[in-house]
Amino acid sequence: MDKNIYLQPLWKANPITVLVLGICSALAVTVKLEAACVMAISVTLVTGCSSLLVSCLRNTIPNRIRIIVQLVVAALFVILVEQVLKAYVYEVSKQLSVFVGLIITNCIIMGRIEAFALGNKPFPSFVDGIANGAGYGMILIALAFFRELLGSGSIFGFKVIPQSFYDAGYMNNGLCILPPMALILVGCFVWIHRSMNKDLQEK
Repeated sequence: MDKNIYLQPLWKANPITVLVLGICSALAVTVKLEAACVMAISVTLVTGCSSLLVSCLRNTIPNRIRIIVQLVVAALFVILVEQVLKAYVYEVSKQLSVFVGLIITNCIIMGRIEAFALGNKPFPSFVDGIANGAGYGMILIALAFFRELLGSGSIFGFKVIPQSFYDAGYMNNGLCILPPMALILVGCFVWIHRSMNKDLQEK
């Protein structure tokens, strides 16, 4: 198996910083690090499992209904993930709100199924799905880390900025917990990523 299948999505073909996919959820669920981690794991599992199942069925799916089949497969795993979240991390599932259900429309999932799983064997398709989900999750978690730290002064809900800083005049940046700052941070990540990968600018 080509190592680029699982290495490219983590860096040179990252779904968010290179392909600019999954931006909506990246802006919406990164206020808290806990919610971002749960979302990242959820998308990774759904992407990997959906790619695996579609790849197993690829030779039996009529071309004219392939999009419908892809949506049904993705919906199956999204429902499973949503029920597990409600059963075991209900408070986090409430924070994620409708965005868990909207995983089904995530461009990363449908894109990897269409571009890779339909034309490759099950195991490479599963690895490709997991790798793309992990690349997406990596950016999500990085966004949430900075937004929660600077916006709330905490990490995973635990205060990390000493009270003495606040006594000396430090204030949390309220802009960090608003969607515009998420967009600004994504832009910064894209800029840093492109600066470190000059060859991408020529493509």
